[in-house]
Amino acid sequence: MSALERIKTAKAKYEEKVAKTLQKMSERKDQFVNTSGIPVERVYTPLDLEDFDYLEKLGMPGQFPYTRAVQPTAYRGRYWTMRQYAGFGSAEETNQRYHYLLNAGQTGLSVAFDLPTQIGFDSDHELARGEVGKVGVAIDSLWDMENLFKGIPLDKVSTSMTINSPAAILMAMYLVLAEQQNIGFDKLRGTIQNDILKEYSSRGTYIFPPRPSMKIITDIFAYCSKEVPQWNTISISGYHIREAGATAVQEVAFTLANGFAYVEAAVKAGLEVDVFGPRLSFFFNSHLDFLEEVAKFRAARRLWAKTMKERFGAKDPRTLMLRFHTQTAGCTLTAVQPMNNIVRVAFQAMSAVLGGTQSLHTNSMDEALALPSEQAVQVALRTQQVIAYETGVADTVDPLAGSYYIEKLTDEIEARAQAYIDTIEKMGGPVAAVEKGYIQKEIQESAYRYQKEIEANDRIIVGLNKFQVQEEKPKELLKVDPSVRDQQVERLQKLKGQRNQQQVQETLAKVKDAARTGANLMPPILEAVRSLATLGEICDTLRGVFGEYEAAPFV
Repeated sequence: MSALERIKTAKAKYEEKVAKTLQKMSERKDQFVNTSGIPVERVYTPLDLEDFDYLEKLGMPGQFPYTRAVQPTAYRGRYWTMRQYAGFGSAEETNQRYHYLLNAGQTGLSVAFDLPTQIGFDSDHELARGEVGKVGVAIDSLWDMENLFKGIPLDKVSTSMTINSPAAILMAMYLVLAEQQNIGFDKLRGTIQNDILKEYSSRGTYIFPPRPSMKIITDIFAYCSKEVPQWNTISISGYHIREAGATAVQEVAFTLANGFAYVEAAVKAGLEVDVFGPRLSFFFNSHLDFLEEVAKFRAARRLWAKTMKERFGAKDPRTLMLRFHTQTAGCTLTAVQPMNNIVRVAFQAMSAVLGGTQSLHTNSMDEALALPSEQAVQVALRTQQVIAYETGVADTVDPLAGSYYIEKLTDEIEARAQAYIDTIEKMGGPVAAVEKGYIQKEIQESAYRYQKEIEANDRIIVGLNKFQVQEEKPKELLKVDPSVRDQQVERLQKLKGQRNQQQVQETLAKVKDAARTGANLMPPILEAVRSLATLGEICDTLRGVFGEYEAAPFV
């Protein structure tokens, strides 16, 4: 009798015994499923991996299909980048927080921009009222960027900027600041999110219609591949897709579908896949279903590698590697019993590490209430440090590999994500799928289903719908002073009074001309930034050519 036959016999006897046990006592649920609706079996054995080919499905770490890791030694070489997302109020206030974080052991910076900056309005715009500095730092001009990074040598840090529609402008400000510090562009390391497709389906901080937005993205690819070779020119984001209510499977599917759309657009623009491909990066969410999240990261790596090789003919191993930053799930944090959020974040961070992330942000316990306090930020950072230095999970590569459940779940997530991607491709790609409302509807239905489970107590959120306690209202929450807008407006007036207005108009005319003719926008935007043109002025120039996107209703 073969080993598998013996296991089949043993499992049959086990199930028979379980059936007798269930006559006397029941299990907690009639059916167990994870957040993606994938059934979770009572027990997994080699029978669930009967045709499992190790080299095809896993391979060695740092080798195709990169399921186990993108680097051969993973964290044995160095730990993931500990990059806390931060930004609020003025550039000066955020600069103080950055110095605090760097002194506390953070190894990379991650810039949060306020909503006016994200949608291309200066702080003095009427629509910016009440929003300046609230959910991130206000950046109107090169002056603000100078203050944001005051005392921070750009060649000594890796900087991530969560900015999308106006990414080219913020990138240009960063490059001009590097010029001021006499730092060559080839020494700069970091990432701009620059992922516009997920804005239409999940987040909403878009400015221009999809097609000109895709053109701006490919312009950044082309420019940076030559001039800023160590910079990650896009962070294709599943994080916001998941925060909007998507499942783990949908997060992988919609994120990778968007990634393939960017690759296809760049190839059609005449770029070689192995020229820009090595600088593509991703941004994922780490949610609450611990083992599902680990499997999700592994499935995403394998699916990306296989598709880039088979569909786009990529040959450079760096193009095949799905490198990603992870942030713990803000949508899972509760305003009640906020100390519980420390535990949630710790488990989410651990699943990201076990899943092989290259960079990690851990949310602060008070983020469901306000911008995080310094104490909460320190606890969040210490969570990463404890995982790295005390738990031992970083001492071996992909420690959960070979688990019957993990490998089966990795296969299942990959297959279900591929089915979504195939559906989207039949529609004409992610842009068409967004225009038809398909992706939005799928996310909304998942979000609605998840919320219904919570309200029916079918999904327990500790402290929220079970184990409630009476508690005092939290004190000493961080609040942004409304006078930040007044300060920004005053600074804008001063800037416009000191700069060369004729030079500003000339550089903005070059931006307009490039937008009209289809030339690469990065060089004229750099000129405009050097002349002290503001973010809003440059965006308004592009609005005049491209127009603004208006979401169509869908049913």
